[in-house]
Order: sequence, then structure tokens, then C-alpha cells
Amino acid sequence: MISSRVKKLKPYVPGEQPDDREYIKLNANENPYPPSANVVESTVEFVKSYSKKTALYPDPDARGLHQAIAEMLNRTGGVLCRSQLDGAKLTPDAKDKIPFEVTPDMIYTGNGSDEVLSFVFYAFFDSDTPLVCPEHSYSFYPVYCGFYDIPRDAVPLKSDWSLDVDEMVKRANKNHSSVILANPNAPTGIALSRSELRDMISRCPRDRVFVVDEAYVDFGGESAIPLIKEFDNLLVVRTFSKSLCGAGLRCGYTVANPALINAITTVKNSVNHFPLDAITQVAAKAACQSDGYYAECAKKVASERESFILFLKENGWSVLPSQTNFVFAHKDGTSGKAVYESLKKEGFLVRRFDTPGIEEYLRITIGTKEEMDKLKKCDAWRTL
Repeated sequence: MISSRVKKLKPYVPGEQPDDREYIKLNANENPYPPSANVVESTVEFVKSYSKKTALYPDPDARGLHQAIAEMLNRTGGVLCRSQLDGAKLTPDAKDKIPFEVTPDMIYTGNGSDEVLSFVFYAFFDSDTPLVCPEHSYSFYPVYCGFYDIPRDAVPLKSDWSLDVDEMVKRANKNHSSVILANPNAPTGIALSRSELRDMISRCPRDRVFVVDEAYVDFGGESAIPLIKEFDNLLVVRTFSKSLCGAGLRCGYTVANPALINAITTVKNSVNHFPLDAITQVAAKAACQSDGYYAECAKKVASERESFILFLKENGWSVLPSQTNFVFAHKDGTSGKAVYESLKKEGFLVRRFDTPGIEEYLRITIGTKEEMDKLKKCDAWRTL
């Protein structure tokens, strides 16, 4: 009774979810801070005062939210941790300022960036052309390739765990392929600069969509959004789940030229006309209007990340340079699985992968200072 398509699927495996035991959960790259007071108040007010709206269909195009996202990006430049708060006004760092106005018709929103990515795969990648991507990156990419029967051309990372840009460009041109990459990359945390991205995109086929997944860019990377006017084939994917403390909201979005946005919208309207419910739209809009709060959260995460990297190195661990809200680390002669299990016994959940080549590494989400101070006291760092 099961279709042959389903039998071939290899689904995504999320980070372990806690059972009834209390853990400090550092395995899913969630933000350790709560949403802003404005998000809570706006959501409660909407449910209390406009409860009938939950009985009605929401705006299928989330127009108010798209306006709020565009305004937030114009204020911040797309990188929260470097944005400067002057009183109530947030301004981008000079290196992040977008040289044009992001407008609502450049935005598409969906039910988390996972759904957005699914529609992107369907809209732009073909089953007769390999999709070029890094070998080790977001593990949903191979899942969607399997789901949509898209051949995947996975390019190994270089010996220092950075992207092999030249090889990716070579393969993209060889098969006239689209490219997708996470920047900063996951699970490594390493990022390309905007100038490196510009050079890479310019050398790839200009009539194939080039996708940059910026789930973690707010913690220290350089956004590709300023390049959109240079490259009409560039599409940037972002999420509320990380820097906007909204993993439970399920809201992701893309930024691109309107022609690409219209293509994704066509896919959406052929699958699910209402991907964002009314409450999520209210909460996400309020989050955009609270960008000063989230900028401070991102700064705290970035600062704590650097402190934890120093701690690990002092205890003999090798840590990749990270511009995300997590670190990727291993210790020679030490079993990643053993450390993972030891930390779990001590009340901490971190992430490890069974993927060949990275099975000895741990990916550790950065929590609050209090959580990270407790993590540093665990015996696992010194006894294994």
C-alpha cells in the first residue's frame, strides 16, 4: 500500500527532544532567551480582543508581516549582533548597510524556513540537473533532494572545514547547476564573507538560482542581502527560529527579486494557501518591531560563544571558528559519543551526528551565561 516514493525517503532527524527529565537543552540551536515583551503583549492582546479572527482565515500573503520584515532589514542591515542601538533607534553597522530599500514584494514568508526551503527546492531545482551543495551542511538539503528527486552534487569541505568554493563553482558550471549553501555553514559555523560570496555567485551560471541560507547570520556573519540588486538570481533564506527567539512560532522567509518571490508564491498557492496562521503573523510582526531587544540577545550569545570557545581550547579541545549561535568541536583521542553520553548524564543535551567524517564532533548550542557556566563545570570536559 505504500508508494515507492515513500519507501525511498530518508527523513530529517531533529535534535533529541527531552523526555520528562529536566535537561539544559543545547542541541537544537534554539535561542536561550524568551521573546520580547512586545511579542507576548501583542499576541495576548490579539487573542483576547480579536479572538474571532482565529475562526477566520488569515491573510494568505501576510502583507503586514512582509512590510515589518522589510523595515527591520532596512534598519539592521540583516545582522543583529553588529547593529547599534541609540536610544530606541537601531542602525546597521557600516559594513552591513543595505545599499537599496528592501520592499515587501521582495519578501516571502512560510511555516518555518524548512517549509520555505521545500518550496524553493520545488520552484527552482530540476530533476534532470544536479544541485551543487556542500557535503556537510544543513541535513535537510539531502532530504529535500530525495523528496523531489533532485540529484545532489555534494562537494567535500576543505581540510580546514571551509567551503571548497572553487570546486563548487567548477561543478556548477560543468552541469549548469543551481547552488545552495548555508552561510554561516552548519554544523561547522564557518562563514564566507560577502566579497567571497559576490565572487562565487559571479562565477556560477547566472540563469540558475543561487540560494544562500542565512539561518545564523545575525550572530556574526555578513548577509548576502546587499547583493540582491547585483544578482537577480540570488535568493536569501532566513528564519525567526534562531536570532528572533521564535523556533516555536514557525516562521521563515526569503528575500529576493520579486520574480523569484512570485515563483515561490505560486508553489505555495498550489500546496497550502495559508502557511502562516493569524497568531504567528501577529507575533512575528511584533518581533520585527522589537529588533533592539533581539540585537541585544544576539550580542550576548556571540559574547558567550567566544567565552566558551576559549574554555574548550584551554581544556584541549579543537574548535572551529564560529559566527553562529553554536560551536563545533572535538578532542583528539576522545569519543564524541562518550562525551555526549556523559554530558547527558550530567543534565545537558548537545548534538552529535553519526555522519561519517563528523561523528567525533559535538555541536553545542550557546545558552545563557548561567547555563554555560554550569556546562563548563561538567566532568566530561576533563575526564574523557
